[in-house]
Amino acid sequence: MKSNSIDTVLEVRLRHEPGMLAQVAAAIAEHRGLLCEIRTVRVGDEHTQREITVETDTHDQITKIIAAIQTLTGAEVLTTRDRVMEAHRGGKIVVESRIELDSVRALRTIYTPGVAQIVRAIQIDPWVAADTTWRGTSVAIVTDGSRVLGLGNVGPLASLPVMEGKAVLYRCFAGLSAVPLVLDVSSAQELIDTATRIAPGFAAIHLEDIRSPDCFEIEAALAKRLKKPVFHDDQHGTATAVLAALINAAKVVGLRLDSATIGVVGLGAAGTAIANLLGRFGVGEVLAHDPDPAAAARGAQVGARTVAAPVLYAHSDVLIAATGIPRLIPPTSIRRGQIVFALSNPEAEIAPDVALSAGAALASDGRAINNALAFPGLMRAAIETRARTITSDMMVAAAKAIASCAPPGELVPSPLDLALHEAVFAAAARSVRETGIANTAQP
Repeated sequence: MKSNSIDTVLEVRLRHEPGMLAQVAAAIAEHRGLLCEIRTVRVGDEHTQREITVETDTHDQITKIIAAIQTLTGAEVLTTRDRVMEAHRGGKIVVESRIELDSVRALRTIYTPGVAQIVRAIQIDPWVAADTTWRGTSVAIVTDGSRVLGLGNVGPLASLPVMEGKAVLYRCFAGLSAVPLVLDVSSAQELIDTATRIAPGFAAIHLEDIRSPDCFEIEAALAKRLKKPVFHDDQHGTATAVLAALINAAKVVGLRLDSATIGVVGLGAAGTAIANLLGRFGVGEVLAHDPDPAAAARGAQVGARTVAAPVLYAHSDVLIAATGIPRLIPPTSIRRGQIVFALSNPEAEIAPDVALSAGAALASDGRAINNALAFPGLMRAAIETRARTITSDMMVAAAKAIASCAPPGELVPSPLDLALHEAVFAAAARSVRETGIANTAQP
C-alpha cells in the first residue's frame, strides 16, 4: 500500500454460518483492499457484529468493497467510519496544567501574588526560566506550510495537523512540550523575524515543511540570531536517519563506507543535508545530481561532486534519491549490487521491490527510513545539555545509536521503540559534552 492509504472501519453484521467472514475477506481482496483488523462488537443468537478495518489506496475502492459485501447473502454493512478523520477530531494535542488548582493557597502560589517571586528571579538570572517555566522543555514547531511532504504548498492552516502530529511524537518519545506555530508569512525574512520574536518562550526552534531554498536561509539566519538550537527536521532528521540505515546496510552487503561512492539524486532540503552529513561522516566520495543549477551549487558547497545523472547511476555503490518525483529512476539505471534508498513520499523514485528485481543488493524507502527515529532524542539532548546548536557530530552520534538499536534483519528500529529514543538522547548528549558546545551565556 502507498503511504497515503485510507483506513476505513466497516461495521458489518454477519449471519452465523461457516465461511461468512472468509467471503467478506475475499470481497475485500477482490478490490485490492488490505484487511488490517477485526474486532467483535456483539455476538447474538443468529448474527455476529464486527468492526473490520480496511486499508485502500482510493475511496473508490472502499465503495466497491462495500457494494461487494452487500451482495453477500447473510452479510450487511451497517456503518462506515474514516479512521484517520475520527482520530483527528477535536485535534491531537491540548495544554494541561501540571498543578492542581484546588485551593486559594494554590491559586496564590501559581498566580498572583506568588508568581512575582519567579518573575523577579528570572529578571536577575534568565536561566531560572529553564527550571521554573515550561521554557526548559518546550519546542516551537515553526512552518509556513509551503512544502508539506507529498502535498506541496498547502499553506499554514492546512499544515496544522502535520505539526500537531509532530508535537505528539515529541511528547511521547522525548517528554517535550511542542507547540505548532503555523505562520501566514509572505517571505523568508518575515518568517525569520516572526520566529525570532516568539523564540524567548521556547527552549528550541524546530523548522518543518518549509520550501527550498527558503529553508536554508531561514535556518542559517535563526541559528545566527538565537542562542538556542534551531533544527530543520526535513534536512537533519532525514539525514541522520539515512546515515543510520546506511551504516547497517553497508554491514549487510559488506561495503566499506570509507571507500564507497555515494550518489545523491535531488539537492533540495533532504538531499543537500544527506550529502553534507555523509561527507562529514567520512564516506569515500559523494556524487550529486540536480538539474537546477542553484541546487547543484549547494551540493558543491557541501563537498559533493556534481555529475550528470547517468554518471551517478553508473558509478555509485549507494544510490540515494530525495527528489519528490515518483518513479523517476528507471530499473535500467540500477547497478547490480547497489544499495538503493528512494526516499520520496507518498511514492518513491523507484519501489524497493522494483530496485531489487533490477539487481540492487538492498533497497528501502522513506516509510522505513523515517526522521521520527532521530529528531525527538536529538532535540531532547540539545535542550537538556543547553547546547547552542545541533551539530553534525551530534547527528553522527545519533545515527550510530539508531543503527545499534535495529533488530536483526532490519536496517533501522521501529520509531515506537522507546529504548531507541533514550539511546539517541544519550549519544547526542555525550557528543555535546565531548565537543564543549553547551551554552553558558544568558538564554
